[in-house]
Amino acid sequence: MASVPADPGAQRAPADVNALVPQVWPASARRDPAGRIEIAGLDAVSLAERFGTPLYVVDESEARSRARRTRLAFEAAARAAGTDVTVYYAGKAFLSGEVVRWVVDEGLAVDVCTGGELAVALAAGAEPARLGFHGNNKSLAEIARAVEVGVGALIIDSEVEIERVAGAAARAGRRQRVRLRVNSGVHASTHEFLATSHEDQKFGVPLERAVELGERIRAHDSLEFLGLHCHIGSQIFDAEGFAESAARLLAAHADLSAVEPLPELNLGGGFGIAYTAADTPQPIEEIADGIVAAVVAGCRERGIAVPRLAFEPGRSIVGPAGVTLYTVGTVKPVPIEGGARRYVSVDGGMSDNARTALYGAAYSARVANRVSDAAPALSRVVGKHCEAGDVVVDVEHLPADTAPGDLVAVAATGAYCWSLASNYNHVPRPPVVAVRDGEARVIVRGESIDDLLARDLGFEASTVATRTVATSTVEGNPA
Repeated sequence: MASVPADPGAQRAPADVNALVPQVWPASARRDPAGRIEIAGLDAVSLAERFGTPLYVVDESEARSRARRTRLAFEAAARAAGTDVTVYYAGKAFLSGEVVRWVVDEGLAVDVCTGGELAVALAAGAEPARLGFHGNNKSLAEIARAVEVGVGALIIDSEVEIERVAGAAARAGRRQRVRLRVNSGVHASTHEFLATSHEDQKFGVPLERAVELGERIRAHDSLEFLGLHCHIGSQIFDAEGFAESAARLLAAHADLSAVEPLPELNLGGGFGIAYTAADTPQPIEEIADGIVAAVVAGCRERGIAVPRLAFEPGRSIVGPAGVTLYTVGTVKPVPIEGGARRYVSVDGGMSDNARTALYGAAYSARVANRVSDAAPALSRVVGKHCEAGDVVVDVEHLPADTAPGDLVAVAATGAYCWSLASNYNHVPRPPVVAVRDGEARVIVRGESIDDLLARDLGFEASTVATRTVATSTVEGNPA
């Protein structure tokens, strides 16, 4: 993962503070003749006037094309290896009814990890048989519901879940298809909190117990064992870690296959994206070829057939499709060693993008309503929350004349921003607007102050119904 530079001057000033780095922004992003950032044919100023700010903007064509490209890349690699593949969209990145329809239209299955995500996928029309259900602590009710609707695969994450899923399936009179999540011991080069396959963490079972627990699964008539599953981390730029993880998993896969055919191997997701100009992820075609080649080599070494494969990308599909628009409220120069930094405060913050505070995530920002001839100024884009860690973009160079009223666009916010959004400081969550071919529509309604008051039962009904000065009346945040 691209880390935030420790030295405030470590990120070099760009030659042009108006330029949009192609690998960071949606393919449709450009400056219009008036200098305004335009996405899918719609300029930022018009979007902000119509829907308000903060505003999540998602380029539908970008998300669809990335979903399609990912599926085709893995299908081509699998076909060359003489096998098949299923590509799941990892809904935790960003899940809504529209997004489910987009990825399903592009031929992807959907991965969910809670009862709520399952409900969204089903309500959007996803076929239950094309769903995978994850989670390290699935409730009995969630397991029962997943079995009842006929999800295509339940991922068993711990030993106790074997009996829980088997019992739910038996009571429902079904034979539930399952995978077993295994920790391969491969720790992808990423942030500690994003690493999900080294031994000391909450997901999965130890690799050394994979064969034992796999046979436990097979002992239940109500379970159909599809294969092993592993997820090595997130924001990974190449195939190296996946290749090593696959090599380790194939040893257990071969042992299980020697007793009874094991049809599948699921190697998870976590493919990275460019958040800044310094990020250089490999093209997904190269990653797909590299992973599948490693699986083929491992199978050849062990004299076993290449299994059907599965992958679960999320961020790499929807992340680059998202841009968040903010309005600047204040600009404050702050002396630092060797110079000064400008604090550009916007009308959102960690309630709509928690990743910088959580992970030290790096982002890119540009003034969106105009171009500027001013010199680059070392800047930090911060939010409006009562929290020193309320940082949206830690290190960026914005024009020195950035001023209150300007629009700031932050790129690559399609994944884990809306999903992690909160009402910290009682700030309503922004709407999500999809843009495509010059048209925009709200796909997730924004919240109003009245929405916040309505959930709090400590008020009289008359108080809740009273409009407040902070309640927005723009299209994305209805009064």
